[in-house]
Amino acid sequence: ASRRSPRRSARACTPTNHVTRGPRVGLAGATGEKDHGGTVEDLSDIRKEIDSIDTQIVELFKRRMSCADAVAAYKRAHDLPVLDRSRERELLARRAAQVPEDMKVYTEVLFELLMEASRNRQGERLGTGGHTVEQIRDALAHSPELFPRDAYVACQGVEGAYQQIATDRIFRHANIGYFDTFDAVFRAVEENYADFGVLPIENSTAGSVNQVFDLMMRHNFHIVRTCRLKVDHNLLAKPGCGLGDIRHIYSHEQAINQCGEFLSSLEGVTVHACENTAMASKMVAESERRDVAALASRACARIYGLDVLASGVQDQGNNYTRFACISKDLSIYPGADRSTFMLVVNHEPGALYKVLAKFYDLDINIIKLESRPIPDRDFEFMFYFDIDCPAASPEFFTLVRSLESTCEEFRYLGSYSEVI
Repeated sequence: ASRRSPRRSARACTPTNHVTRGPRVGLAGATGEKDHGGTVEDLSDIRKEIDSIDTQIVELFKRRMSCADAVAAYKRAHDLPVLDRSRERELLARRAAQVPEDMKVYTEVLFELLMEASRNRQGERLGTGGHTVEQIRDALAHSPELFPRDAYVACQGVEGAYQQIATDRIFRHANIGYFDTFDAVFRAVEENYADFGVLPIENSTAGSVNQVFDLMMRHNFHIVRTCRLKVDHNLLAKPGCGLGDIRHIYSHEQAINQCGEFLSSLEGVTVHACENTAMASKMVAESERRDVAALASRACARIYGLDVLASGVQDQGNNYTRFACISKDLSIYPGADRSTFMLVVNHEPGALYKVLAKFYDLDINIIKLESRPIPDRDFEFMFYFDIDCPAASPEFFTLVRSLESTCEEFRYLGSYSEVI
């Protein structure tokens, strides 16, 4: 709210009469002990008073929000921003000073919620609510009705990589360009060399692909679709080789982590991490050695002419990897019911709790919460949220508006649907 009071209707903002008080509820009413008058209050009487107080709180809240409408009108007329930090700090301090010490924290939480509701109301009345909300509305209005069937897509690795399999699942006829690193995939999209990029982001057994999450901080992109792919790892070797011949196994670090039990059962074998499962298969196929093998897909066996020495060697049968399809520009295709945010909260007690409370208040489910250390900032973290909420819903706009106005840093990475 602004320091200067706007002109407002007498009905909306005229001071109220004194709140009608019911019978005094002392601590005795809560504990069942006698109060100072020597009587024990009945629980039903206490609840009736609470109901009466709640009714008055609702009426006062409605009047406070009417005042927020008047403030919004004033700010529109005078081109003022919705957020006024100094005013909010002053109000919190003043209200905390009005209550006993043991009620200060509760009072601050209550009025922080009230001020947040007021900001959101003002943003709705002003028709803006933040730069990100406007971007989302524009994307919803102008994105194509159908997801592309074909495009030039950047992937890390070579033919047979799981990224290639996921790409074929997302697009019907993709022209795939292969790059050596995940960073190169991000740059290909960022520099308009590729229309889209496909990257692994998490696995049901080994967890998040930390390298990709760390790269998210450094690049500009948007997620437009995700894909969940069942991953079956196989031990591949040159034709004629047996399991007893193998002394060195190559694969991607995530695949190695997903096959820990199988690998630990092999004696005299050294495991080597490389950039990609398909690249490991290609290296084995091109090697003159007969003591090497790769952990990769069955597709790699067909592509590179290798034999399957052991199939399905992952620790868990329900082994899935999620892949993100990214683009440079923001597009929100019909059916988008998941969204991803990156944010940094203020470095103070309760900051993350206040953010999580926003999701609870709006009844929005958090599918994934990941934290990664921010480079060159000691003990500070970037938080990644995946949420389950339609991108066109009112509560989604309320959430985005609230996060953008309260977080130290906030990035909206996109809204999308997931291919299964």
